[in-house]
Amino acid sequence: MSKDEKPSSQAAIAAQQDDEMDDWDKRIFSTGCAVENTKLTDCYYEKKDWRLCKAEMERFRQCWKVQGNEKRTDMKNA
Repeated sequence: MSKDEKPSSQAAIAAQQDDEMDDWDKRIFSTGCAVENTKLTDCYYEKKDWRLCKAEMERFRQCWKVQGNEKRTDMKNA
């Protein structure tokens, strides 16, 4: 596509949707640990083995604890 051409409406809609946060992203950002989550996910993607991402997992766990997210995920007796 040349710089004078405009993207089709479908392409424009798809690009706009890619820029919007979905529910999953909103939940991750609300934890306060989005950066640590991204680093952990990237580590796994690169190494394909969670055991090789122990440092990233520990940083995520510490962030989770500092942010008080343990209260969010406590199970309640039904």
